[in-house]
Amino acid sequence: MVEITTVYNGQLRTTATHGPSQSTLITDAPKDNMGKGEAFSPTDLVATALATCILTTMGIVAQRNNLDMNGATAKVTRRW
Repeated sequence: MVEITTVYNGQLRTTATHGPSQSTLITDAPKDNMGKGEAFSPTDLVATALATCILTTMGIVAQRNNLDMNGATAKVTRRW
């Protein structure tokens, strides 16, 4: 189980902290939705999660089969 704690900082900005690593990430609402657009938006993170999940799953299969996929890329375009 992984716990992620998110704090609303005001002005449509949040900070999320990953419990095990204490890594943090900031989100901002996009400019077209009354935000500053200075960081990933929550919907950007959904699109990013898709791309990183796909590459990670491919990496698991590659590792099992002794294949090198270092440098593989994924590009997601968020249109909403």
